[in-house]
Amino acid sequence: MAFRQLMLAAAATALVGLAACSNETADKTGSPAAQEASGDNTISDGFGDATTFQKAVKSTGLDGTLAGPGPYTVLIPTNAAFDKLPAGALDTLMKDDARQELTGVLTYHILPGTILAEDIGKAIDAGKGKTNLPTMGGGTITATRDGDAVVLEDGAGTKARLVGTDEKRSNGVIHRLDAVLMPS
Repeated sequence: MAFRQLMLAAAATALVGLAACSNETADKTGSPAAQEASGDNTISDGFGDATTFQKAVKSTGLDGTLAGPGPYTVLIPTNAAFDKLPAGALDTLMKDDARQELTGVLTYHILPGTILAEDIGKAIDAGKGKTNLPTMGGGTITATRDGDAVVLEDGAGTKARLVGTDEKRSNGVIHRLDAVLMPS
């Protein structure tokens, strides 16, 4: 329990620190339009068929955070994305003794603020073909384009495409990914 509280406190500290940074792509207040469009549904209510991500989030206690006020942008890998991981990798992450590592992977998929796909595209254009997105886990994801698709890349070179975007919730937005990104 103390570990879970420590991790939630670290995530909250990272959110405060990152929210203080200048990031023109993020809506730090959570837009009223997004809140109106989503009603009372939070990100934690919006996992849909991403049952693997949902199970992982619940096992770390991050579901409570993602039900909170936010705003957050959550990059949710599809179940098929988790299936692409090396054999046994997910099972290893889901073990109790790997909780800290799993939390690190999950918070690498959470960005502070509400960042729509259009905002990421504009930031890529402004950055002359790429932009860096800070994560709640303290890492950075690089965003580029491949044709019309937005591609996110982790520090190890794994690339994930946005395959579903702008699912607005009362506390942020969800984007779906076709791969799992890993922190360095």
